[in-house]
Amino acid sequence: MAVEQARAGRQARATNTRQARRPHVAIAVVNLPVEKDRRVIRECLALESAGYRVTVICPRGERRLRHLPGSRDTAIRSFRQPFAGDGVLSFAAEFAWAFLWVAWHLAVLVLRHRVVAAQVCNPPDVFWPLAMVMRATGRGWIFDHHDLSPELYACKTATPRPVVTRLLTWFERLSMRFASEVVSTNESYRQIALTRGGCRPERVTIVRNGPAAGEIAAPTSADAAGDRRIVYVGVINEQDHVDRAVLAAERLTARRGRDGWELVIAGDGECLPVLRAMVDERGLGDVVRFTGWLQAPEVDALLRGATLGIQPDVFSDMTNLSTMAKTVEYMARGLPVVAVDLLETRRTAGDAGCYVPTGSADEFAEALDELLDDQSRLARMRAVARERFTSVLAWEHQAAAYLDAWRRVVPLPVATAAAQPADRAVPVASPRHSS
Repeated sequence: MAVEQARAGRQARATNTRQARRPHVAIAVVNLPVEKDRRVIRECLALESAGYRVTVICPRGERRLRHLPGSRDTAIRSFRQPFAGDGVLSFAAEFAWAFLWVAWHLAVLVLRHRVVAAQVCNPPDVFWPLAMVMRATGRGWIFDHHDLSPELYACKTATPRPVVTRLLTWFERLSMRFASEVVSTNESYRQIALTRGGCRPERVTIVRNGPAAGEIAAPTSADAAGDRRIVYVGVINEQDHVDRAVLAAERLTARRGRDGWELVIAGDGECLPVLRAMVDERGLGDVVRFTGWLQAPEVDALLRGATLGIQPDVFSDMTNLSTMAKTVEYMARGLPVVAVDLLETRRTAGDAGCYVPTGSADEFAEALDELLDDQSRLARMRAVARERFTSVLAWEHQAAAYLDAWRRVVPLPVATAAAQPADRAVPVASPRHSS
């Protein structure tokens, strides 16, 4: 017994020594619980694999989690978020509450747990005062630029107030100004960091969204053949315009009847009840199917058995400059995309996309109808989608760039060795982020 206790004590001391050698870093994400943020989960796993110790600060989900599911030891410090809703005052209360909790948890992590650097994910862009304090005390700060806050505000508000837009733009610039490094989700966001944010090029790194190749099973011959199934996977809020997909399905019934095809809408959001009512009112229940929110294996199975993915986002400054996560999820399974001709959508999908001018129901219906009957074109688009994913978009490529940025902020000790690959599967549900 004494020998076993001594051995256990030595093992515990060795573990503590290894933990102490690993740089401890924090990540703050406040627009949703970390267990629902695929990008942040992948970032945590990549940092773990490289030899960092990670703690995430985030709002509390349905249940309180102490550690990130699927990780070795990434800790979670969560807080309740009682403020949520629409309108400037509601958002201000939500952001102020989140700022106070992030500041508190970060102070505890720095003073008691030796956190040496932090990453904050926007929105909101209100954490630059914390960046000032961290930088002033010799600690690093990374700004992970998920969304364009001024454009997002304009997209969600019928009559944007110029004073609010100017304030959001100022906060965005300060968030970049005081960061050690800025991580951008695509080339358009990088250009905004260089121009509107005033960043030097060497401080801005592109890290795109998307699954790891290791998470996606290779398409089989059955997958390639598919059935005539059009799929939408993602959030169903007003700015996502999923109603256009439903209206396109109605137009398709006039073009090709009701047999041999279906539209599957997977996800949830504030507009889901409205869409269900629309389908019932228009008698589309036999061609439009809702699955609700799906877990990752269910999403994978749905997309692998689909023919086309639809991205119904219409043009705005926000959508034109953002990369939709669902687009990369489609392409990872070799799924051609039908979308409005948006700058970053075309940069992402290339020839794997079929683009319509404005996103009207008639435009979508015509494009879908033609593609469903053109097997040779579908085969070419599938090949392009898979090639672009495996060679450019897969998380393995993004993780390398992400870790390079972190190593510039917090160099790893020479003795620290990576214990796990950076492309471990992400145990979460269908994509929520647009960029």
